[in-house]
Amino acid sequence: MRGEITFEDVWFEYRPGKPVLKGLSFHVEPGERVAIVGPPGSGKSTIFKLLLRFYDYQKGRILIDGIEIKKIKPESLRKHIGYVPQEPFIFNRSIKENIALGNPDASLEEVVEAAKIAKIHDFIASLPKGYDTLVGERGVTLSGGQRQRLAIARALVAKPKILLLDDPASNLDAETEKRLVEDLKEILEGRTALIVTQRPSLLALADRIIVVVDGRVVEEGTLEELLARKGEFYRLYKEAWR
Repeated sequence: MRGEITFEDVWFEYRPGKPVLKGLSFHVEPGERVAIVGPPGSGKSTIFKLLLRFYDYQKGRILIDGIEIKKIKPESLRKHIGYVPQEPFIFNRSIKENIALGNPDASLEEVVEAAKIAKIHDFIASLPKGYDTLVGERGVTLSGGQRQRLAIARALVAKPKILLLDDPASNLDAETEKRLVEDLKEILEGRTALIVTQRPSLLALADRIIVVVDGRVVEEGTLEELLARKGEFYRLYKEAWR
Protein backbone atom coordinates (compact mmCIF):
# COMPACT_ATOMS: atom_id res chain seq x y z
CA MET A 1 0.00 0.00 0.00
CA ARG A 2 1.22 3.48 -0.93
CA GLY A 3 -1.39 5.35 1.08
CA GLU A 4 -3.16 7.42 -1.59
CA ILE A 5 -6.72 8.39 -0.53
CA THR A 6 -9.49 9.72 -2.78
CA PHE A 7 -13.07 10.69 -1.89
CA GLU A 8 -15.20 11.17 -5.02
CA ASP A 9 -18.62 12.82 -4.52
CA VAL A 10 -19.31 10.74 -1.39
CA TRP A 11 -22.79 10.83 0.14
CA PHE A 12 -23.59 9.18 3.46
CA GLU A 13 -26.47 9.19 5.92
CA TYR A 14 -26.92 7.42 9.25
CA ARG A 15 -30.68 7.95 9.05
CA PRO A 16 -32.66 7.94 5.79
CA GLY A 17 -33.23 11.41 4.42
CA LYS A 18 -30.64 13.09 6.68
CA PRO A 19 -27.29 13.05 4.86
CA VAL A 20 -24.15 13.80 6.87
CA LEU A 21 -21.80 13.89 3.88
CA LYS A 22 -23.16 15.64 0.80
CA GLY A 23 -20.93 15.08 -2.21
CA LEU A 24 -17.65 15.19 -0.26
CA SER A 25 -14.57 15.15 -2.51
CA PHE A 26 -10.85 15.43 -1.77
CA HIS A 27 -7.55 13.76 -2.63
CA VAL A 28 -4.55 12.92 -0.43
CA GLU A 29 -1.17 11.98 -1.89
CA PRO A 30 0.87 9.10 -0.42
CA GLY A 31 2.82 10.35 2.59
CA GLU A 32 0.88 13.63 2.77
CA ARG A 33 -0.31 14.95 6.15
CA VAL A 34 -3.75 16.54 5.93
CA ALA A 35 -5.72 18.19 8.73
CA ILE A 36 -9.52 18.13 8.60
CA VAL A 37 -11.31 20.97 10.37
CA GLY A 38 -14.90 22.13 10.64
CA PRO A 39 -17.69 22.94 13.09
CA PRO A 40 -19.28 20.19 15.23
CA GLY A 41 -21.52 17.89 13.20
CA SER A 42 -19.90 18.74 9.88
CA GLY A 43 -18.95 15.10 9.17
CA LYS A 44 -15.25 15.03 10.14
CA SER A 45 -15.31 11.84 12.24
CA THR A 46 -17.65 10.20 9.72
CA ILE A 47 -14.82 10.39 7.18
CA PHE A 48 -12.74 8.11 9.43
CA LYS A 49 -15.64 5.70 10.03
CA LEU A 50 -16.13 5.30 6.28
CA LEU A 51 -12.41 4.81 5.60
CA LEU A 52 -12.34 2.03 8.20
CA ARG A 53 -15.57 0.59 6.80
CA PHE A 54 -17.45 0.79 10.07
CA TYR A 55 -20.16 2.03 7.69
CA ASP A 56 -20.50 1.99 3.89
CA TYR A 57 -21.38 5.13 1.94
CA GLN A 58 -24.53 5.26 -0.20
CA LYS A 59 -23.21 7.18 -3.24
CA GLY A 60 -19.86 8.14 -4.72
CA ARG A 61 -16.57 6.32 -4.24
CA ILE A 62 -13.72 6.11 -1.74
CA LEU A 63 -10.47 4.85 -3.22
CA ILE A 64 -7.19 3.79 -1.65
CA ASP A 65 -4.36 3.48 -4.16
CA GLY A 66 -6.99 3.65 -6.90
CA ILE A 67 -9.03 0.69 -5.56
CA GLU A 68 -12.56 1.27 -4.26
CA ILE A 69 -12.60 0.25 -0.61
CA LYS A 70 -15.89 -1.64 -1.01
CA LYS A 71 -13.86 -4.18 -2.99
CA ILE A 72 -11.46 -4.69 -0.06
CA LYS A 73 -12.36 -6.92 2.89
CA PRO A 74 -12.70 -4.77 6.04
CA GLU A 75 -10.17 -6.87 7.98
CA SER A 76 -7.61 -6.49 5.17
CA LEU A 77 -8.26 -2.76 4.92
CA ARG A 78 -7.84 -2.19 8.66
CA LYS A 79 -4.46 -3.90 8.70
CA HIS A 80 -3.11 -0.95 6.71
CA ILE A 81 -4.90 1.84 8.60
CA GLY A 82 -3.97 2.86 12.13
CA TYR A 83 -6.70 4.69 14.08
CA VAL A 84 -6.20 6.81 17.21
CA PRO A 85 -9.59 7.93 18.61
CA GLN A 86 -10.11 11.08 20.63
CA GLU A 87 -10.65 9.05 23.81
CA PRO A 88 -8.88 5.70 23.40
CA PHE A 89 -10.35 2.78 25.31
CA ILE A 90 -7.81 1.04 27.51
CA PHE A 91 -8.74 -2.43 28.76
CA ASN A 92 -8.04 -3.89 32.19
CA ARG A 93 -5.28 -6.05 30.76
CA SER A 94 -1.51 -5.84 30.51
CA ILE A 95 0.22 -3.07 28.57
CA LYS A 96 1.45 -5.66 26.07
CA GLU A 97 -2.09 -6.96 25.46
CA ASN A 98 -3.46 -3.42 25.08
CA ILE A 99 -0.87 -2.54 22.42
CA ALA A 100 -1.22 -5.90 20.64
CA LEU A 101 -4.93 -5.23 20.04
CA GLY A 102 -3.73 -3.40 16.95
CA ASN A 103 -2.21 -6.65 15.66
CA PRO A 104 -3.16 -9.81 17.59
CA ASP A 105 -0.32 -11.72 15.91
CA ALA A 106 2.34 -9.23 17.05
CA SER A 107 5.38 -10.58 18.88
CA LEU A 108 6.74 -8.91 22.00
CA GLU A 109 9.53 -7.45 19.85
CA GLU A 110 6.95 -5.82 17.54
CA VAL A 111 5.01 -4.46 20.54
CA VAL A 112 8.22 -2.97 21.96
CA GLU A 113 9.11 -1.47 18.57
CA ALA A 114 5.68 0.23 18.34
CA ALA A 115 6.03 1.52 21.92
CA LYS A 116 9.44 2.98 21.12
CA ILE A 117 8.08 4.82 18.06
CA ALA A 118 5.17 6.12 20.20
CA LYS A 119 7.74 7.31 22.79
CA ILE A 120 6.24 5.32 25.67
CA HIS A 121 8.77 2.47 25.92
CA ASP A 122 10.95 4.16 28.54
CA PHE A 123 7.95 4.66 30.82
CA ILE A 124 6.84 1.04 30.39
CA ALA A 125 10.37 -0.26 31.00
CA SER A 126 10.52 1.72 34.27
CA LEU A 127 7.53 -0.17 35.70
CA PRO A 128 8.29 -3.16 38.00
CA LYS A 129 6.44 -5.59 35.69
CA GLY A 130 7.22 -3.74 32.44
CA TYR A 131 4.98 -4.81 29.58
CA ASP A 132 3.14 -7.25 31.87
CA THR A 133 1.84 -4.37 34.02
CA LEU A 134 -1.96 -4.25 34.37
CA VAL A 135 -3.32 -0.77 33.65
CA GLY A 136 -6.83 -0.94 35.12
CA GLU A 137 -10.21 -0.40 33.46
CA ARG A 138 -10.04 2.55 31.02
CA GLY A 139 -6.39 3.00 31.93
CA VAL A 140 -7.07 4.60 35.34
CA THR A 141 -3.44 4.09 36.38
CA LEU A 142 -2.16 6.09 33.39
CA SER A 143 -2.08 9.82 32.69
CA GLY A 144 -3.91 11.29 29.70
CA GLY A 145 -0.66 11.56 27.75
CA GLN A 146 0.29 7.96 28.53
CA ARG A 147 -3.12 6.67 27.42
CA GLN A 148 -2.79 8.60 24.17
CA ARG A 149 0.69 7.23 23.49
CA LEU A 150 -0.51 3.71 24.28
CA ALA A 151 -3.26 4.22 21.67
CA ILE A 152 -0.67 5.44 19.16
CA ALA A 153 1.49 2.36 19.83
CA ARG A 154 -1.61 0.20 19.30
CA ALA A 155 -2.21 1.91 15.97
CA LEU A 156 1.43 1.52 14.92
CA VAL A 157 1.99 -2.14 15.85
CA ALA A 158 0.54 -3.29 12.51
CA LYS A 159 2.95 -0.92 10.69
CA PRO A 160 0.11 0.93 8.89
CA LYS A 161 0.74 3.09 5.85
CA ILE A 162 -2.23 5.33 6.75
CA LEU A 163 -2.73 6.89 10.18
CA LEU A 164 -6.01 8.50 11.31
CA LEU A 165 -5.78 10.81 14.33
CA ASP A 166 -9.06 12.06 15.81
CA ASP A 167 -8.07 15.16 17.81
CA PRO A 168 -5.38 13.29 19.78
CA ALA A 169 -4.42 16.29 21.94
CA SER A 170 -7.92 17.39 22.99
CA ASN A 171 -7.70 15.98 26.52
CA LEU A 172 -4.06 16.83 27.25
CA ASP A 173 -2.56 19.68 29.24
CA ALA A 174 -0.42 22.23 27.37
CA GLU A 175 2.97 20.71 28.25
CA THR A 176 1.91 17.12 27.42
CA GLU A 177 0.38 18.36 24.15
CA LYS A 178 3.63 20.10 23.22
CA ARG A 179 5.69 16.93 23.78
CA LEU A 180 3.20 14.78 21.86
CA VAL A 181 3.19 17.15 18.88
CA GLU A 182 6.99 17.14 18.76
CA ASP A 183 7.04 13.34 18.75
CA LEU A 184 4.29 13.15 16.11
CA LYS A 185 6.65 14.82 13.63
CA GLU A 186 8.75 11.64 13.71
CA ILE A 187 5.82 9.22 14.09
CA LEU A 188 4.10 10.54 10.95
CA GLU A 189 7.24 10.42 8.81
CA GLY A 190 6.63 8.35 5.68
CA ARG A 191 2.94 7.77 6.44
CA THR A 192 -0.23 9.24 5.00
CA ALA A 193 -1.98 11.00 7.88
CA LEU A 194 -5.43 12.49 8.33
CA ILE A 195 -5.76 14.58 11.49
CA VAL A 196 -9.11 15.86 12.75
CA THR A 197 -8.32 18.90 14.90
CA GLN A 198 -8.58 22.65 15.31
CA ARG A 199 -5.59 22.95 17.65
CA PRO A 200 -2.90 25.24 16.16
CA SER A 201 -0.09 22.93 17.32
CA LEU A 202 -1.48 20.01 15.30
CA LEU A 203 -2.51 22.15 12.33
CA ALA A 204 1.14 23.18 12.03
CA LEU A 205 2.04 19.52 11.35
CA ALA A 206 -0.17 19.38 8.27
CA ASP A 207 1.01 19.87 4.70
CA ARG A 208 -2.53 20.95 3.85
CA ILE A 209 -5.82 21.70 5.60
CA ILE A 210 -9.29 20.68 4.38
CA VAL A 211 -12.27 22.62 5.74
CA VAL A 212 -15.52 20.62 5.93
CA VAL A 213 -18.84 22.38 6.53
CA ASP A 214 -22.23 20.65 6.35
CA GLY A 215 -20.77 17.54 4.74
CA ARG A 216 -18.85 19.31 1.97
CA VAL A 217 -15.31 20.58 1.43
CA VAL A 218 -15.57 24.38 1.30
CA GLU A 219 -11.88 25.36 1.47
CA GLU A 220 -8.43 23.81 1.33
CA GLY A 221 -4.86 25.04 1.44
CA THR A 222 -1.93 25.54 3.77
CA LEU A 223 -2.39 27.15 7.19
CA GLU A 224 -0.88 30.40 5.91
CA GLU A 225 -3.00 30.43 2.75
CA LEU A 226 -6.26 29.86 4.61
CA LEU A 227 -5.54 32.48 7.24
CA ALA A 228 -4.67 35.01 4.54
CA ARG A 229 -7.87 34.20 2.64
CA LYS A 230 -9.99 35.15 5.69
CA GLY A 231 -12.79 32.78 4.77
CA GLU A 232 -14.49 29.93 6.64
CA PHE A 233 -11.26 28.57 8.11
CA TYR A 234 -10.22 31.99 9.38
CA ARG A 235 -13.57 32.34 11.16
CA LEU A 236 -13.33 28.87 12.74
CA TYR A 237 -9.72 29.46 13.78
CA LYS A 238 -10.49 32.77 15.43
CA GLU A 239 -13.58 31.40 17.21
CA ALA A 240 -11.64 28.42 18.60
CA TRP A 241 -8.67 30.45 19.84
CA ARG A 242 -9.90 33.98 20.47
